[in-house]
Amino acid sequence: MTVRIRRVGYRLAFRGLQVFWFLARPHKEGVKCLVTDRDRVLLVRHTYGRRSWDVPGGSIKRRESPLSAAHREMCEELGLDGAQWAEIGLVRGRLDHRRDVIHCFRAEMSAPELTLDHGELEAARWFPRADLPDDLAPYVDEIVASAPTAAAG
Repeated sequence: MTVRIRRVGYRLAFRGLQVFWFLARPHKEGVKCLVTDRDRVLLVRHTYGRRSWDVPGGSIKRRESPLSAAHREMCEELGLDGAQWAEIGLVRGRLDHRRDVIHCFRAEMSAPELTLDHGELEAARWFPRADLPDDLAPYVDEIVASAPTAAAG
């Protein structure tokens, strides 16, 4: 399937999910994975939804552990297959009429080679932790603040 068709599919699916979330007000569990390289953080811009800079991640499948979801999502979205993910906490919130519980993980990596899923991700970019862009997705500030700096571990 071409990237263009996949992107349209993601956008349509996201719109459908927004309608479902409005009607059902579900509880949703997911993962966000903060990739750091010393004092830089990796943020992505999705091809659907708000398209603001976000921490990569995704949904947890039925009977899947949060750690397994983190490994799967980062392999699918960024090609990061061998990362050692450490849990850094939970973020809870309400977004798009759903109640989110997000399991947050971090991996410190030195200039990892990324293989983007261009159907799902428009861009991935490194930002200094102290100079994040203004157009951040919800939860990004809280997730970045919860992760220790390179000097702290």
